[in-house]
Parts: sequence; structure tokens; C-alpha cells
Amino acid sequence: MSLKLKAEADDQGRRLDRVLRKALEDMPLSAIHRQLRKGLVLVNGKKAEANYLVNSGDEIRVKLKEMPVQPKAKSQGRIMAGPPLSILFEGEGLLVLNKAAGLAVHGTKGSEGGAYGNSLAEQVLEYLKPKLPPSLSFKPGPLHRLDKPSSGVIVFSTNLEGARNFSALLQKREIKKYYLALAEGKIVKEEIWRDDLTRDREKKKTYSKESDYSAAGAKAKAALTRIKTLASNTEYSLILAEIETGRTHQIRAQAAARGHPLLGDIKYGGKKNKGGFLLHAWRMEIPAFISAGGKAGPLVIEAPLPDYFLLKLNELFGEDLVL
Repeated sequence: MSLKLKAEADDQGRRLDRVLRKALEDMPLSAIHRQLRKGLVLVNGKKAEANYLVNSGDEIRVKLKEMPVQPKAKSQGRIMAGPPLSILFEGEGLLVLNKAAGLAVHGTKGSEGGAYGNSLAEQVLEYLKPKLPPSLSFKPGPLHRLDKPSSGVIVFSTNLEGARNFSALLQKREIKKYYLALAEGKIVKEEIWRDDLTRDREKKKTYSKESDYSAAGAKAKAALTRIKTLASNTEYSLILAEIETGRTHQIRAQAAARGHPLLGDIKYGGKKNKGGFLLHAWRMEIPAFISAGGKAGPLVIEAPLPDYFLLKLNELFGEDLVL
């Protein structure tokens, strides 16, 4: 028994073992490598090594000696109805969305995912399914982190080139990300927050060396956030936070370490707030972006604030607040 596969454009340049790992989801990686070592994987009729770089159009034949495996199938699960995707930009291998607070980016097997019955990733896959070219190994996914309780800009890839380009810019810290957050206390000046953050995976909490806590045995990672106060009173401050690093819970942990936890962020010492804390990924600037018309320049994307966030700001700072 053998299985025939054909590589497509988004498989181009990927290692053979990684392509097979995606295409043969039910086969363990160790079994895939055994098939390769035994010469049971042929590319264009010839035996191929694990590190062979696949070309579009390659014909891959896998002789199945270990287990009956079928190519990875598209999910047939029911996608529960939810609000339509809030699309901010689509093109050049990217799909940029305005995520709702309470919606999980990733779902988990056997669960219904986020607040609307399925994860954002599942909704995106369902939306893109009729648009995507065939591929053995590429699957659209989020290109950076955004916590379930947070709202705002999040970027998904729609092809391999888009994913690679965005990830390269992100790694070089050339993409600028700005968040709006409502913090407790009065923050009266622009500040730069520098911390070495540690992550306690069991408690799912991030700690700063400036706080009274530490995560034993965890490796500290540098975090840098630039803060500008947009509005404040004696009890609360609306801050604009530009992050240069993307640590888990970075803004939440750094704000709490300075005595300014986000309102509603009980996990980090904040007061209770109906609906939870207010943290919104408001703006993203992607440099050296090539538009569909072939013109180079930055792509600037802004996600409108949710109504409940605006209502809270009007309540605290008046309706004349301009962002």
C-alpha cells in the first residue's frame, strides 16, 4: 500500500520531513523518520532524505508499512455561529482582524474554544477555505500573540510567503505595536518600563523583578514598554503602550509591578470590573510593505475600540476625550 502526494506552491522550500509531518497528521514523527531511513519515501521516483527541500510539483510517494495513514483532512466539525470576522486588511499573504475580547485565538481539541463557540483560528480557516490554494504543509495561523481577554489587531497568514515576511520583520523588531489600556492610579508622565520578566507556567502568570514575587526556576526575559498617558484623573489613567518585546502578559505584569494594575485585572491585583480588564491592541505599523499596486511603504492598521471600552472612557474622562 502506498500514498501519493503532490507538493504545491506553499510547500516550496520546506524540509521533506516537515511537509510529511503536516500532511500525515496521524503518523508520529518517529514513524515518518523510520519510513525515510528505510527508503520508503520516494520523491519523483527516487529515495529522499529527511532534509530534502521540497519543490512545487514534486510527486511524493510514501510506502505505508507501519500504519494506514490518510492525508490530513480539512476539519469537518461544525463551526458554531458567531459574529462575522472583523477584517481590517486582507492582502499580500496577510489577514488582519479586530479580535473581540473573550474570544480565544486557538481552540483546544474537544472544546468549543472561545466565547462564540469556536476559536478565532477556526473561524479564519472556515473563511479562507474556499480561497486557499492546495498545500500539503501550509495552514493559516496567527503570527503573533493576543490573549483571550484582550481585543484588537491580530494578524494571520494566508500563504507561506506572507508568514515568512511578517515573522522576519517581527524578529527584527521592526513592527510597531500599540495598545490602549485602562490602569489604576494616576500616571502623569511618559515612562519607559524595563523589566526582566519570568513566567510561571503552572500558575499561568508573569512576574517582574520589581515586584514582590518570582517564578522559581524560570528564565528571565527582558521586556521593554514605552508608556504615554492620554487621560487621567485621581483614580485611573488611560495609557498608550508601545511594546518592543512580546512577552506573555507583558503590559499587565509591568503595570502591576509599578502599582498600576489594569482595572479589572484581578489576576494581577486589579479591582473588580464588570466585563474584566480593558486592554486593546489598537494600532500596528508594518514597515517596508509592498502594496497590491507595487508601491513600497508602511502599512498602518488601527482597530476601533469596542463600545464597552468607549463607554467606560466616557464615564471616567468625559465625552470630549479624543484618541
